[in-house]
Amino acid sequence: MRQGLAAHQVTGAEMHGTKFLTLLAEAYKKVEQTEEGLTLLAEALAQVEKTGERLYEAELYRLKGELTLAQSSVQSLASRVQTNPKAKGKKQKTKITNPQPPTPNPQAEAEAEACFLKAIEIARKQQANSLELRAVMSLSRLWQQQGKRKKARQMLAEIYGWFTEGFDTKDLQEAKALLEELSY
Repeated sequence: MRQGLAAHQVTGAEMHGTKFLTLLAEAYKKVEQTEEGLTLLAEALAQVEKTGERLYEAELYRLKGELTLAQSSVQSLASRVQTNPKAKGKKQKTKITNPQPPTPNPQAEAEAEACFLKAIEIARKQQANSLELRAVMSLSRLWQQQGKRKKARQMLAEIYGWFTEGFDTKDLQEAKALLEELSY
């Protein structure tokens, strides 16, 4: 994907550049390369400002929030893993010093929430219901972790109710499952 993007950029083309950067950032998220993904998103958001191509702007902010949370989780986990320094030359063993789930990072959560809210705002202005749904689902998952289930369910139920078709799509199926989860 990186090679294809580089070839696209070499041509001097700027159209749809943010689309390709969005897809690549999503790929980095899936393979848990959060640093690379966040760097790419910064490049994409700079390109949005430079070119005015805002079609994927909401999705860029949503992904930035997702990657910010993922990076925080990775850093929290890394701080709890300890390697055995006596295992020189041998296969090093690692152990988790604290078996509890990673503690939330309030700063990362606040930054991610701001990104999700910005994504929702942009999607609403663009009347991009599908992108708004994705951003609301991301925000709802965060709020669920923070114990704000009722608020999360209310916001998600509102936007889910807008849809009259497409219930076999992945996004609407995930939204329905999340709504059910938030009901308990």
